Amino acid sequence: MSDDTSTEHTISQAEIKQAIRSGIEDYFDDCRERVPAFIDRHFHYPGAIATNRMALGWDMLRAPINLLWAPIYALACLVKILVRNRAGLGWLHRLADRVPAGFTTRVQEHISSLIQHELLNKGGRKNPSESNLLEGYLIEALEAVYARHSSEPVDHQRFIKLIEPLVADALSQYRVTRTASADITNSISCTVLGAFAFQKFTPGGIGLGVVLASMLAKTMAARDFILGETIGGWYYNVFPPEPSLATTASVMVAVMTALAAFAALSGVISDPVQAAIGLHRRRLHKLLDHLERDVSLSTQSSFRPKDQYVARILDTFDMIKSGLI
Repeated sequence: MSDDTSTEHTISQAEIKQAIRSGIEDYFDDCRERVPAFIDRHFHYPGAIATNRMALGWDMLRAPINLLWAPIYALACLVKILVRNRAGLGWLHRLADRVPAGFTTRVQEHISSLIQHELLNKGGRKNPSESNLLEGYLIEALEAVYARHSSEPVDHQRFIKLIEPLVADALSQYRVTRTASADITNSISCTVLGAFAFQKFTPGGIGLGVVLASMLAKTMAARDFILGETIGGWYYNVFPPEPSLATTASVMVAVMTALAAFAALSGVISDPVQAAIGLHRRRLHKLLDHLERDVSLSTQSSFRPKDQYVARILDTFDMIKSGLI
């Protein structure tokens, strides 16, 4: 009799584990099916305009500060990766972990909310006032198993406690990609502007500032040339003057200020482009893949997009090209 009870209990536990796996897979499969419609609504026109319209206001100040802070946060993330599980360096990992990602902009909050309520469908399938959808999938599968093998109730709170911190951390990392995308958009815009307007390679705001400072120095020198501005222009085309440090710094500040203001609204341009080439789709699928793995294995959040490191590489290249490092 004892052996039969033990066998029944073993079978029940195996079915419970299978039900949990099946519920998680079904949930994330449904989330992935919602990705194309989600992108069409919020990242293609006209949805991209509505999504990024929220940048008007305080985001015009938050976005520039985030751009300036982004290299520090990227360095902190790199430090956490390098010292993870290193004996004696736990203090450094904890210190780097306390470095904030920057200000959360209204656009970032809006997109995070959209992901939670439309993509992850936190409102539930049947009743928007119910708990998150994953819990519904798991409870449906588990209740069927428990009905056959046990009279114990399903622990609803367990799944809420499991998914909520993972989603919060994953969305925090996703918000970082907004700042990185704005930075990358600025770098590409500077490169295109430099190529078409000045026939120069300007891979970022610093490079564009150096080019504009040189042009301003040449214009000012030609204006003050002893033989007249026209001859001065010819002369300085052959022997270009070096801009002063003050001129270069002033122009760079002006360029960076303009780019910072542009960064707040750059999503109007970059979101449809990223949607068209599949970046948004890959990023959201990666977020869902990592969430599924973390929920299935009960691990910490593993979603760590690499966009911010790409942005920092472009910034470093810009400084090298401009001769600052």
